[in-house]
Amino acid sequence: MALLAACSDEQLPLADGSYTRLSEWEGRTVVINYWAEWCAPCREEIPEFNRLYAEAGAGGPLVVGVNYDELSVEDLQGVISRMDVRFPTLQSDPWQLLGYERPETLPTTIVRAGDGTITEMMRGPQTLESLQAAVERATQRE
Repeated sequence: MALLAACSDEQLPLADGSYTRLSEWEGRTVVINYWAEWCAPCREEIPEFNRLYAEAGAGGPLVVGVNYDELSVEDLQGVISRMDVRFPTLQSDPWQLLGYERPETLPTTIVRAGDGTITEMMRGPQTLESLQAAVERATQRE
């Protein structure tokens, strides 16, 4: 299913009103972080994802968030502001489109290699170092 979506160049709306396209994900490692405002470990790890996003640059991994609660865009924007989320956050959960199981625990981080393969499903809070190591492992597959 993910391959069909990639062929159609699916647009994924972001909370800020812009879009990301699956074609932009091709050949790049993507780090997808599931979070919620009520999740204390999520709040603790958001700065680590902000750092990964800030350090990634044009050639680094794409970092995107998914709010677990599937909030309206207006509510999502407020939560993003309160939690100081600085990386792009999708308006809706891409789990079906990308072909993996929806996480049942938070926080969860999905690492997707440039070929579209899910290389890791990391449960629990992450550090910048654990994220960089997961990105390195996924990049070695490319």
